Amino acid sequence: MGWLDRVDDQVDALTHARALQEASRSAEAYVLLERVIRTTNDPAARADAMVQRLSALINLGRTAEFTRAIEEASAAVRDLAEPYLHGHLNALAALAAHHQGALDRCVMHLVRAARALGAVADPDRDTAWGWHDLAMAYSYLSFHGYALGAIERARQLGLTAGIPEETFAAPGIRLRNAVALDHNGDSDGCLRVLRDVAADLTRFVRAGRAGQLRPSSLAAYGYAAARQAALGDQVATEGPEPARLITHGGDSARARDLRQLGQVCLAVADGRPIEAVARLDTVRVSNETLGAAEPARLRSIALTRAGDHLAAHRADRLAFRLAAQRNDRLRDVYIDGIAARIDHEEMRREAARFEGEALTDPLTGLPNRRRLERYITAVVTRGERVVIGVCDLDGFKAVNTRHGHHSGDLVLQRIAGVINRVMRRGDFVARYGGDEFVVVLPDTGMTEAAEVARRIEAAVRLEDWESLVPGTPVGVSIGFAEVSGGSGLRDALSVAFEQADREMLRAKTRPRAS
Repeated sequence: MGWLDRVDDQVDALTHARALQEASRSAEAYVLLERVIRTTNDPAARADAMVQRLSALINLGRTAEFTRAIEEASAAVRDLAEPYLHGHLNALAALAAHHQGALDRCVMHLVRAARALGAVADPDRDTAWGWHDLAMAYSYLSFHGYALGAIERARQLGLTAGIPEETFAAPGIRLRNAVALDHNGDSDGCLRVLRDVAADLTRFVRAGRAGQLRPSSLAAYGYAAARQAALGDQVATEGPEPARLITHGGDSARARDLRQLGQVCLAVADGRPIEAVARLDTVRVSNETLGAAEPARLRSIALTRAGDHLAAHRADRLAFRLAAQRNDRLRDVYIDGIAARIDHEEMRREAARFEGEALTDPLTGLPNRRRLERYITAVVTRGERVVIGVCDLDGFKAVNTRHGHHSGDLVLQRIAGVINRVMRRGDFVARYGGDEFVVVLPDTGMTEAAEVARRIEAAVRLEDWESLVPGTPVGVSIGFAEVSGGSGLRDALSVAFEQADREMLRAKTRPRAS
């Protein structure tokens, strides 16, 4: 049962809007979707229309309208327990954030989209399109490995749902991978990828399926061939000419960019490098389509063909400098940081139930010391049996010394997420201060507390600290103590904390499992 099978109103209009966008007729789809939004009373239909409308705005390049469209779609989707909608919305929001230059929001939406789409219990053709848009967002951000994995997921889901293979051929993803290689000095690698793209088109032409390719795919195939020719490589003659292919793409802003840059490539390939340079002086294309370095790299190729090697060298250095700003390794670490931030935000929402910000640690989102003391007091006052545990980080000083306090903050956020993740339902976790955390286990004895300690230690040990703070391993030492009924509550808590602290210090001296 697909997502649209659960929509009760204007399903035909929503289906038609999808078909229009697949055919690169986003302006028509936008008008239709606006009509659905104005006339429907069905929350599911409204949410679907708003997510589709955001897709149309992105295709049309109407950047100024992105923020409002995302806010309205988010409000419509928020109360619907449908992972596909949340995943697709976040994939589109990632694309929008990328076009707006908001890298942190873009990566955050990428992480959320992958989590939501991966949680879809019964994936269908709509889920396949969600993975397709996520793959596009990965690709535009130069996460080429993630993009190829996501588009393969879309292709497999699409085949199961009866979507032809060529629909998710996604030559644009491999095209961006190819030009990224060229921007970084690997022109041979670029040509290998471009030849593979050309071979795919040849295969579709020979099978008689080229007519089923999406207009946006045709434009990407055309640019790939034009770029291959600009690098001096022999382009296969079978199938439509590059000059004809780049005219496809409908009303997409990306297609317009490919047409303009494609004409530059064809001028170079046809022996008209001065015309190519003149075109580059007048074209205005988005940095997001093929990367900020592409116009500079094309200028370098054209100037080389024109014999102006000094100017070509300067243009090439600019292209390389622009490309170097997008370092895949830094982005991989950034994704880890955003994932930690999402965990942190989820914990902040949970902590908000405990009387708001005044009782919440602003760094980790966990309850703070003040809330911890109130909580323990309430539990013990009710006469419940309770064990408290003091968790102190090992190696944290070295993190701050070698990597700085920003990295130290990321480690604290990650630790908070790890501890919170492995606790049992009803347990309580707080940041006590510095690198010290306290866990409270209601209705628990010391035997169960030892098992909780083992789980926390194992989870911390298995985290990939090397990618976050290389060369500085992070561990945790834990000590537990039971709060006795004693003569006075304050004294009983003080004694328990001192005992737990002593046990934690003893744990630091014990040998650790490797």
